[in-house]
Order: sequence, then C-alpha cells, then structure tokens
Amino acid sequence: MRVSEYVDFDAVGLAELVAKGEVSPAELEAAAREAVRLVDPHLNAVVETWPADDEPVPGGAPLAGVPFLIKDMGVSMAGRRTELGSRLAAGHVAGADSFLMRRFRRAGLVTFGRTATPEMAYSITTEPALYGPTRNPWDLERSAGGSSGGAAAAVAAGVVPLAHATDAAGSLRIPAACTGLFGLKPTRGRVSMGPGFDEVFNGLAVHGSVSRTVRDSAVLLDLMRGPEPGDPYVAQEPSRPYAEEVTRSPGSLRIGVLGQAWGGRRTAAPVADALSRTAALLTSLGHQVEEADVELGADWDEFVLANARQWSANLTAQVDEIAAASGRPVDSSTLEPSTLAGYHYGQRVSGAEFVTALALRNRVARSLARYFGTYDLLLTPTLPELPMPLGTLAEGVEALDGHGWIRRVFDHSPFTVAFNVTGTPAMSVPLAADAATGLPLGMQFAAGYGREDLLFRLAGQLEQADPWAGRTPGVWAGTSTGR
Repeated sequence: MRVSEYVDFDAVGLAELVAKGEVSPAELEAAAREAVRLVDPHLNAVVETWPADDEPVPGGAPLAGVPFLIKDMGVSMAGRRTELGSRLAAGHVAGADSFLMRRFRRAGLVTFGRTATPEMAYSITTEPALYGPTRNPWDLERSAGGSSGGAAAAVAAGVVPLAHATDAAGSLRIPAACTGLFGLKPTRGRVSMGPGFDEVFNGLAVHGSVSRTVRDSAVLLDLMRGPEPGDPYVAQEPSRPYAEEVTRSPGSLRIGVLGQAWGGRRTAAPVADALSRTAALLTSLGHQVEEADVELGADWDEFVLANARQWSANLTAQVDEIAAASGRPVDSSTLEPSTLAGYHYGQRVSGAEFVTALALRNRVARSLARYFGTYDLLLTPTLPELPMPLGTLAEGVEALDGHGWIRRVFDHSPFTVAFNVTGTPAMSVPLAADAATGLPLGMQFAAGYGREDLLFRLAGQLEQADPWAGRTPGVWAGTSTGR
C-alpha cells in the first residue's frame, strides 16, 4: 500500500481492509514507517521507532493491524524505553506492560514507536530539552501543543490515524485544537492508569487518544475503558458501546456557552468569531444554545494556587522516585528550569496546604456539576488564542517559581483545566480555522460525569454537518515529499 493511499483511511477503515484480506498488517506498518520518514524530519514528533512484535495480530480484534504510537508518558511497553521527555529518566526501559498496553495489544494495534512529550508532561507545549521541539504541521514555527504534542503532530500529518494521549490539564485537547484533530478526555476512572500509576496528580490525569475521525476515538475508548482490580477511581460502564453512540441522534441538547475564560484572559477575536459560528451551527441543528454565566466555585487566584500546590507536590514525589532509580542528581543538568522550579516549590508544600488544595478540587467539582442540571453540555473555545509560536512559554522562565509556572500555563489554557479538576469528560472538535492564517481552531464541549455518550453523539452529528477529515496541513504524508 502506498502512503498516498494509506492516509485516505482512518483506523477503522484500515482494520476493515485487513479483515477483508485486501492489505496485510505488514504492509500498513511499512506505509506508516514511510510516513515517519517523510514528515518527521520537519516535525520531530516521533522520538523512537522499533520493530513491531513478532507475535501474530489477534484474529478478529477491532483494530487488527492498525499502526499505532504511544506517548512517552503514562503507558509502559515491556522492553521499550519510557523517558517522560526528561534527561532525568533518559534510557529507562520498562520491565512489563502497563494495564493499558495490554489492552492496546488485545485491540490488535501494531505499536511501533513513541511520541514526544514535554518534560514530565509539565507544559502545554512540546519543547523538551531531551529531544527538542515538536513543530505544528500547519505552521512549523508554531507549537503543536502539549503535553500530547508529538501524538497530535504525527496524527495530523498522516503518520498514524490515531495515537495514544494523556490529559491532566488539557494535554490531549490542546494539541487536538492546535493541529485540527478530534480529542476526547474521558471521565476520571474510565480508563485504568495502573499498575505503575494510580492517582496521577490526584486524579487530574486520564488516558485518551487523538484522531482524525470521531469513530476512531470512540472505538478505541471502547477498547481502553473498564477498571482493573484496585483502581482508586472507577466510572460506571456505559449502557452501550461508544462506537454506537457516534451514529445516534443527540436530540435537541441544551448547550450553555462560555466565551470568556475564568481569570480574565480575553478570547482572541478569531477564536470568538469561531465560537459564534459554532453556536450558529448548533442552533441550525436544532439545539438550544444560550450564553451561560458559569461560576468556577473559587477565585481564580485561589484556584491557580491550589493547583500549583497539588501539581508540584506530585511532581516532587515523582522526580525523587526517578532520581533514586537512575542515580542521577536533581539539578539543572537533569531537569529544565520550569520542572526544577516546580520540584523545589513542591518540597515546600505542607501537608495541610495539600489537603486544602484537594478540598478546593472538590468544591470546584460541586460548583460546575450544578450546571449540568441546567445544561446537557457546556461549550467553550478549547484555547483562547491561536497556536502559540515556539518558545513563547519559555520566555523569562528562569525568573518563575513553581507557582508562577503553573499560572503561566493556566493563563494560556484557562478553559481546559477545570474539567480535569472536576473529572468530567470534555472534547475538542476541529470545527473552525483562522481566516488569516488557516490555522485550525478547536471548540471544547464538556459534559457531566460519565456522559461521554452525549459527547460522542454530538461529535458524530457535527462531523457529518461540517466534515473536517479532508483538511490537511502543509506537512502531510500523503504527498511525495511530505510537504
């Protein structure tokens, strides 16, 4: 199969070709590797590839033979490196598969490499010192987002139809918005984080994916979801597969619109215009759309401080564990300035401050939950601005402490993090583009706890009404040179 043919199919479509005997998994893998060769020199999205396992692809598996990439964070593959984008963890090799990796294998996915992440996933742009910046395939001078920036850049450029991602503050929704992809953050407890991780940032982080089609994300979540023994968070299983929800009518939904973010960060004009057009599209589809005054349940400064304490305390424990295992020092030779600042800040967080931060998390969750009694969904921009130029977040970072770094991150992505705090599902949908630059713009929809079904129904309807799969960036594997 030529790469120009390979990129025309989503994951479900490729699996169907394999099932019919029209193409072999080996042929698909070869096409994916050729796609890496074509586009990754421009993007720096794939930090490592390896020979696929010799074990046969499970017969009848839903995504049998589909090439796949895992993020260098949160999932472990036996015998393969997991470096967390950090010099501190460089060279670490996983001794066993994580629970999720076992499910990827059972799904029939052919995992042949890992994608770039910022150090410790502690940023919303993927520019680690270990491997260098990942570039946006729509504009090579701009960020692909983070922390799943490598995954998003690879999928957007046609290397694979979908890829593993994680999300602790918008880490899959932000890259999806930056690169024109679909990305759904599941409910807390929907996918097991174990056994190496359990309460990642005390439940803020979840596993998910980024994809070019809604059905791919739905099928993969069906294969990923479900608890493992001892999981600290468990979400009630859905009444039917998410793959079926994509083609079900959502009915007439009540949708509240939040156009300006908590904390006072103003939404840029192109993004505000895209939000208005999205609201008009929803109205034309029969939904009830109105502006909503959504109270966060905490002062923004209080919210940022509590998250800085929660994030940094978790970071400090993780860094200490890695340093002990690697025998490396915790200093500027192993950690970047923002991570090191977070580490030192976390050392000073008291037990009482940490408990108070968790109490605020619960207060925010209860406040936002009230709005899902009035509205079925909330609509916001995914990001208040266009994808940022590379280097933006790093300007003057040496002068920031751990609190200041989290404030900077949240200031650039004020819409996404609240739904990690609440643990509720949210998705970024590539419904718009900036007229001046052609850069994609994502719209975020959030639902109540456990209601991924509503999100998939609406996403399927929006994909039919305003298709985006045909929009391709300047760096695209489907061309002979990748550009």
